[in-house]
Amino acid sequence: MLQRLFGLLALIALSAVISGCVSTVLEVDNKSAQPIPAKLVGEMSKRKMSPADPILVRIFKQESELEIWKRKRTGRYALLKTYPMCRWSGKLGPKKKDGDRQAPEGFYHVSASMLNPNSQYYLSFNLGYPNRLESALGYDGEALMVHGACSSSGCYALTDQGVAEIYAVAREALRGGQAAFQVQAFPFRMTAENMAKNRNDPNFSFWADLKRGYDIFEANKRQPKVSYCDGRYVFDAEFGADEPSDPLAACPPQPNAEGLAVATSFENSTGGVGTPAGSRAISAHAYSDGGMHPSFRKLLRNRGAKDLAKMTSVTAVPVSRPDAALADPHSANE
Repeated sequence: MLQRLFGLLALIALSAVISGCVSTVLEVDNKSAQPIPAKLVGEMSKRKMSPADPILVRIFKQESELEIWKRKRTGRYALLKTYPMCRWSGKLGPKKKDGDRQAPEGFYHVSASMLNPNSQYYLSFNLGYPNRLESALGYDGEALMVHGACSSSGCYALTDQGVAEIYAVAREALRGGQAAFQVQAFPFRMTAENMAKNRNDPNFSFWADLKRGYDIFEANKRQPKVSYCDGRYVFDAEFGADEPSDPLAACPPQPNAEGLAVATSFENSTGGVGTPAGSRAISAHAYSDGGMHPSFRKLLRNRGAKDLAKMTSVTAVPVSRPDAALADPHSANE
């Protein structure tokens, strides 16, 4: 009897050790099934949105911020919440090859099958890199994600709690009938001033291409239609039966240029990609590897890596657009 008791205790102890290292199926399922926080649902309601309404995601490397936009009854999108990114790797510029540690820049579409409830970085969703244009250009790489755990090697990392919120919002939008949500990943907020500062960067022509899609969304708060031809992105062009199938082939003639006209008009009204008075061009960047939101960097500098590791439970810290973020009693500096 005593031997059996020791055996049972040993089994319990072994189970406890294993459970400390490996998540059970139940724990994984609970993570991916967490509801949208009531406070965020309340914010949706105030803005005449529902959890089932479509979403759109924008990512900005330089500012280390991720935005969730939701479509209102008017058909236009409105900013729901801005999340600080804890870590991204590489430097400003597109990802071109596997192992370059670059986080992607471009336009992507995420379907339900790309949500990963079993991620080793808490929860995640795949960006879908490389897209058709990137594949045609010979770019390669795989498993480029938005995830938790505040660690990156070519991905966009948030806190665990932050990615849990985003995952829940995305899950409910996809369940509500959205086939895929668009992710727009930019090097920085593509203002005329930022474009002017970076006009001597080797990636400038690529960024000017992305800016057209950025400006269409900024102008009318509607998701731009994305096509590929002539080795570049083309936005809001209606090619009809001649929709380009080869991203590297010349664009079909006489596309509907309505969307491009909107973008051009908006560029002109905001200074386009010219040089505002007093701006100084930057010929080269002195990059460190990647970046993180300033609030996280301050905590790392003041308190060290141990406190940074604890930030997986923190979501709301100051962002560059505080009017867009929901108030939260927690702070990375408390």
